[in-house]
This record gives sequence, C-alpha cells and structure tokens, in this order.
Amino acid sequence: MSFSLAEIIKQRQPDQYALHSRHLNSKLTRVLGIIGFDKIWVKGEGAYLWDAGGERYLDLLAGFSTYNLGRDHPTVRRALEEALELQRPNLVKMDCPLLAGILAEQLVARMPPGLDTVFFANSGADAVDTALKFARAATGRPRVLFLDHAFHGLMLGTLSVNGGEQFRKGFGTLMPGFDKVPAGDADALERELRKGDVAAFVVEPIQGKSVHVPAADYLPAVQRLCRLHGTVFICDEVQVGMGRSGRFLCAEHWGLEPDVVTLAKSLGGGFIPVSATIMRRSIHDRIFNRLDRCEVHSTTFGENELAMAAGLATLHVMDEERLVERAAARGDRLLAGLDELRSRHEMIADVRGKGLIVAVEFRPPRALALKAAWAAAEAAQKGLFAQFVVMSLMRDHHMLTQVGGPDVNIIKLLPPLIIGDEEVDAIIAAFDAVLTEAASVRGSVWRQSGRLIKQALSQ
Repeated sequence: MSFSLAEIIKQRQPDQYALHSRHLNSKLTRVLGIIGFDKIWVKGEGAYLWDAGGERYLDLLAGFSTYNLGRDHPTVRRALEEALELQRPNLVKMDCPLLAGILAEQLVARMPPGLDTVFFANSGADAVDTALKFARAATGRPRVLFLDHAFHGLMLGTLSVNGGEQFRKGFGTLMPGFDKVPAGDADALERELRKGDVAAFVVEPIQGKSVHVPAADYLPAVQRLCRLHGTVFICDEVQVGMGRSGRFLCAEHWGLEPDVVTLAKSLGGGFIPVSATIMRRSIHDRIFNRLDRCEVHSTTFGENELAMAAGLATLHVMDEERLVERAAARGDRLLAGLDELRSRHEMIADVRGKGLIVAVEFRPPRALALKAAWAAAEAAQKGLFAQFVVMSLMRDHHMLTQVGGPDVNIIKLLPPLIIGDEEVDAIIAAFDAVLTEAASVRGSVWRQSGRLIKQALSQ
C-alpha cells in the first residue's frame, strides 16, 4: 500500500483535537476551546489562513514572526523542490557544505561592521544558547546579565535569561551567575559590569513579549558600557530581526554594532527551522582555538541543505520584494491609524512599536458600570480584558491575534511583512469596531466575560 499524506489527513482530520488531548498538550486544547480558537485550519497562503468551513482569517501572529514572507511563498517552495530534485548530499558531517558558506556570506553582508562569522543551528533558543556559551568561553567570565521582561527562549539555558517569572516558576534553580537588571536603567547595568566578571549582556532591541521600545539613548549607552568593561554585547534579533521592525536588524534603529547577533524564525521562510548566530571572528576563534577542538560546539542538523536553501531564497525574496521598506511603510500607517483611535476610545492607553511589531495597551475605563466589569475581570485574572478583545477580533472580524504576555492588557500584532494598505485599514477598522462595542457593558465584548471569568477562577 502506498503512503499518502493527503489520505491520512482526510481520514484523521476530525480527530485533530482529540489526539492532542490524549497525547500532547491537553491544557492548550482546553484553552483554545474556551477562547474560540479551536479551528481546524486547512490552508495557509500569504497573510491569510482558511478553516475547514472555508472561512478566511487575517493572520496577525505570522507564526510568532516565522512567516515574515507570508505563508507558502512560491519562491521558497520552488527552492526547496529544486534542492530535493538535485539530490544534494546532505549532512555528510565531515565536509564544509557549499550552501552554508553562501548563506553565511550573504548574512554577513547585512550585518554591522565586524560581524563576519556564523554558526548555524535550528531554533532561536539554539542561537541564543550558542551566543551565551561562546561569550563565556571567549571572556573566561562566568556571569551573564539580562533584562526584566526579557524573552530569549524556554530551554534551560535560555530560560535562565528569561525575565518573565511566570516562565521560570516551577523549574527549580536555573543557571548560576545569570542575573537580571532593570530595563532602561543603564546605571544599574554599569554597577554590575564594574565587578569585572560579566561575560555577556543579552538584550532584545525591542522586547517581544509586550513590545517595550527602549528610550532613544538606552541601547547606545549600554553598548558603550559593554565595550568599556570588556563584556560581550548580544542583540537577540530572533523575533524583531529579518525586517520585522522596518530595518533588516532592529538594532539599526539605534546605530548599534553588537558583538553577536542571533537570527531565527523567518530565516527559513516559514518552511524549515534554521537559526544563525553571527559574531566577531575573535569570539568564534576563542572557542574553536585548536585543531582538536574544531567541533567542540556543533548540532546535528546545522547547515543542512534544505535549511540553507530556504535561507537563501528568503533573503532573495526580501530583496526582490523590498520587504524591509514595505514593513516600515505599512508599520507607519498601522501605528498612525491605531494611535488615532486613542482620541475616541478611552480604554486605549498606548500604541507603540516599530515597523510591523506593534502593541496596543489597554487601561481601565472611567464609566462606573464598565469599571466594575473591568475590576471583576482583573480579579479573576490579570489581563483578561485584552483576551476579550482577542476573542472579539477572531469571532467578529476573522483576525488572529494574541495577548502580549501573561497578566498584561496588551495585544501584540505581528502581521506578515507582505500585507498591503487594505489589510492595514482592515486592522484599524476592526479595533475601532471592537472598542466601540466595549464601550457598552451590554456589548458583545463583555457578554463573553462571564464564562471566561468562571474558567479563570476554576484553574
């Protein structure tokens, strides 16, 4: 009997959520059902998803910035098909693959001065863990500093530089010598750096979880401090890089020249997992410092042919379709349109971001009845109003969004960089409509609150 993936999907599609409940994450299955996200997705193309009923949804998550090119980009698809047809030797391991060298060359050409050496792996967490490991080896120092609210991954090493306590809780003692400093406080960082034992300071130029944009002088200041004290300055661009912020690297907004940059997510075009840690040769050579240490750091699937082909095709598409410039222009339009809504909707506290990483933050209403409804939601679970808005955007406007982090009334938007003015205007109109509904306690936004509050209290 021949193998048919299409036939397997056809036969087992009705079992999708039952299978996850039995064998995977049953709590996630339950949450998706509660908030109305338990769709059966059957197609993804460009900026849109389709469910089994044929309904189309605007994808404003983009796989957490994996689909910067949109879903199923034909150029990347063709590159992968061609790579398979060529029957390229893959993962020989005792060789130096050509495509890895070409992709490294192209990435280096897009980096700030001095970043000329690349290590390829599979995920953002791999890339950040590599950066931390290399920094400690290169400096001979034990400590690593990170910011509160930071998110750099959820493996044990990267969890140790995660500023969100809700992610760290329950996993015991994490990596020793990994210490948190307050965001935006260069003086606090300097006090730690003066101790002379800090190998690295790792930072997201824009923090992804709640889209915290630093003050204009903060990142240049911490870069100067790291240089002064011999600390490796790492910019984690896993989510905000690859054009997301309207520059190829988000660090470019501040003219930064870090010692290490990490990339992942959309580098594989949404098809293949791949990450890159790009660094100064002097750092790299402190790790691979002898012939018998030429493989002292490695990963089985690093430099694999399909990932390298996807990376090359992705960079080609970004240049050909001018996606960095497009993200900047569409981002300006989106931020301006959402910010204009603040004058008409009192519950919008802030609109912020750069390019197409955007946050809308909410605050309590002034009207007495609404204030009581807000308080009830917050008592059950912090950040619940933002979840009401997410559910309304999905149900009434077919837009896939998410809350910007645990316990915050923030919605984060990460649309594909390919969106046009039509999609931008639709997003603005949808927020306007939902917040107009939310201005009445009898509106559809609040009607769903009772069930959600009950579920929150029952945890």
